[in-house]
Amino acid sequence: MMVQISLIALLVVVYVILSRFLKSSVALLGRSKSANEVRITYVSKMLNLGFTAVFVLLVCLVLGIGYGQLAIFFSSVFAVVGVALFAQWSILSNITASLIIFFGFPYRVGDWVKVVDKDDEILGQILEISSFHVIIHRLSGDVVTYPNSLILQKAVVRFANKEAAQAMSQFSVKPAEDEATAPPLM
Repeated sequence: MMVQISLIALLVVVYVILSRFLKSSVALLGRSKSANEVRITYVSKMLNLGFTAVFVLLVCLVLGIGYGQLAIFFSSVFAVVGVALFAQWSILSNITASLIIFFGFPYRVGDWVKVVDKDDEILGQILEISSFHVIIHRLSGDVVTYPNSLILQKAVVRFANKEAAQAMSQFSVKPAEDEATAPPLM
């Protein structure tokens, strides 16, 4: 019993130290990428939630709860959560995409970008990268909210400045509305 208490105390100390390290590392990375403070806090909480789940699992193992019992418990929880999230699959994919964008997205707030889409090319300045979407302010003044999961699937062109983006917008070729008005192909 004394060994279990000692191991749990050690786990708590390691958890506190690693949790603080994780939080400060995410904050440092977020500031180096010029991320919004709210976004840094959100990502930090999401990662801390996963870290806490691992901690609880380790404490259960130290207390002597068997692998079989834990497997039944976690499979039941995941089954219920899976059924609940199945209807909200797009929300789950946007949250996952949000974490990927935080750690690996090469664009920042303030960058001039063009999202290449077959239906509509979105050209403008990134105003915000939030938990579920990227907000882009177009040259025309419109504000576009683009889902995180979709922006990871599209080609994104980054411009050096607003002038380069404006020059690109002048040369964009839009498809003709119908074939009768389309110019001949030669």
